[in-house]
Amino acid sequence: MLLALIPARGGSKGIKKKNLALLGDKPLLYYTIKAAKESKCIQEIVVSSEDEEILEYAKSQGISTLKRPKELALDTSRSDEVVEHCLKHYPNYEEFILLQATSPFRRAEHIDQAYRKFKEENAQSLISVCAYEKTILKAFILSERGYLKGICNDSFPFMPRQELPEVFMANGAIYLGKIKNFLKNPSFLAQQTSYFLMDTLSSLDIDEPSDLQKANEILKEQK
Repeated sequence: MLLALIPARGGSKGIKKKNLALLGDKPLLYYTIKAAKESKCIQEIVVSSEDEEILEYAKSQGISTLKRPKELALDTSRSDEVVEHCLKHYPNYEEFILLQATSPFRRAEHIDQAYRKFKEENAQSLISVCAYEKTILKAFILSERGYLKGICNDSFPFMPRQELPEVFMANGAIYLGKIKNFLKNPSFLAQQTSYFLMDTLSSLDIDEPSDLQKANEILKEQK
């Protein structure tokens, strides 16, 4: 049984009340709730927030809500801590899927396809990703002594780009996990973590006002 968790705190720096900011004529949160409700594999949807206005909106959409402690709604709060808090209140599930409200173009079919891959591969967790420029592997960082070293190893910076391995970046749209494993080791990156590749448009994450503007332009084009 799969539990969907949608974290949606009220505080945000880039966009005030970001999760309720309008995308088209709907709050940003609406699009993730819609995708979760249309998914064929989710049994229950829970919005976690410290903000009463967000919780009331979630209730108006006919889904469960969980009041989050304020200490788990800070800029420094981690997603794994929020998931742990939720799972303790919903103990009758075997698996969870974390759906961030800032991914409005992640659709129900993405959720269902990712879950199918997660089950078929018998993975411990799954993270949605988008392709990233592999030349990042040629970058350097500084050692503790202040000397250059390769960001991954000392061979990649000098290899032809064509010989570098593929690189993926988490897009924040989907995180899947087995609850028993997660509670033992609260990390989205388990030993056996599968991936679900999404295109650039579906991977759009709303963080800054420019992202919201871009999303509104895309929505207009789609209509």
